Amino acid sequence: MVRNFKGALMPEARVLDVFRRSLLETHKGARAMLLRINPAKLLVFGYVFYMLIGWALLSLPFMQNVPVRQIDNLFTAVSAVSTTGLVTVDPGSTYNIWGQIVLLLLIQAGGVGYMTIGSFAMLATHERLIPIRERVTMAAFSLPNGSSPAQFIRTVILFTLICELVGAIALYAIFASEGISNPVWSAIFHSVSAFCTAGFSLNSNSFEGLAGHPGLNFVISALSLFGAMGFLIIWDIWRNLTGRSVYLGFTSKLIIRMTAAFLLIGTIILFVAEPSIAALDPLDRLLAAFFQTMSASTTVGFNTVPIGALSHATLLVMFFLMAIGASPSGTGGGIKTTSFAAMVGLVRSTLKQRAHVRLFKRRIAASRLQAAGATFFYFMILLTLAMFLLSLTEPGASFEVMVFECISALGTVGISMGLTGDLSVLGKLIIIILMTAGRVGILSFGIAFAMHDETPAEEADNELLL
Repeated sequence: MVRNFKGALMPEARVLDVFRRSLLETHKGARAMLLRINPAKLLVFGYVFYMLIGWALLSLPFMQNVPVRQIDNLFTAVSAVSTTGLVTVDPGSTYNIWGQIVLLLLIQAGGVGYMTIGSFAMLATHERLIPIRERVTMAAFSLPNGSSPAQFIRTVILFTLICELVGAIALYAIFASEGISNPVWSAIFHSVSAFCTAGFSLNSNSFEGLAGHPGLNFVISALSLFGAMGFLIIWDIWRNLTGRSVYLGFTSKLIIRMTAAFLLIGTIILFVAEPSIAALDPLDRLLAAFFQTMSASTTVGFNTVPIGALSHATLLVMFFLMAIGASPSGTGGGIKTTSFAAMVGLVRSTLKQRAHVRLFKRRIAASRLQAAGATFFYFMILLTLAMFLLSLTEPGASFEVMVFECISALGTVGISMGLTGDLSVLGKLIIIILMTAGRVGILSFGIAFAMHDETPAEEADNELLL
């Protein structure tokens, strides 16, 4: 028997019942609080949590071959979860097999999405997704209203496993024939890294020695494109094959067209204008031009040619491709191809003095145009601010190198001209913030920290002059 606060005796069963009700009330209160939180904030908090966990694990001495500074462990963890690939230390030689396994898990969680993995675990045990998981999944992958997050998650996980498994088998055959050490583990690691567009490599020079290898170029490019083009396309195709939909959606068609256009134009420009690959034979030159265009456009970040040797013309093309980045609902970063298309449509409609914006005979909603404009504006604000701060913390770096580094971080690309390893502590923290913003999503990152004003706005007496 137990006494209550008045001193009366209470049966143990009643005590347990009171305790159970208290827990239920606490649980309901916590769920209600979570439902009130902006999904964008939950995305940021979730990714930051995984980054901190990764930092703690990589800081353990038995994860390392050599002692590593804490700021470098943090930088590596953030780069892995954000699927960027910028590194201040060489992952292949700095971390042992256990540290590399941690990196692989962080890349997988960051690429597919931490909420996706947790939700799939719930679905695998025949549990239903709680509303907060559905909301965050919808926000993370930009799913249209009326979508089924549960079905989408199952498709994402299945497609991811198939791609990474097939990619690992193909890469093993290539690495074994090229005499690369530990080809099994290297194939698994690079397959996951490519599909998640992380760009992490166990090779100190990425794939520079294999620029003319058709098999490597094809496998890495295919994995990166499948990851970067977005799970929405895969889901769309799956619904088409299973008879749930007859046609590809407008977004899927737009993504395919934009991706193909960027790859074609970028490859032609690099093939014609890049002097560092001019000495290669035509096929190797074409492969190198396509691979670097693909690497920048999908934000995977691998390279087969030295980035520091590229001409100014090629760097300008890569600036553009890295900033635009991949497609929504995929593993890549950047402004996104669809946002860029919407902005092009807006400019075109403005020049032609049309009341509405149309793309491929489809009218674009004003809310989508607002989101695209806000994404572009916020990207430029973050980029400009980061470049200004880096110019103060890294006075010895050239302007073009700083621009390249900032775009690569904010677009979660991971290609560097050599500045990353020489960054100061403050410089590394600036890049860490950019990588985090790039992974969460430029617009979501801005929404998460925006002050929401519910005060009704008064309409201006006269139209705003522009």
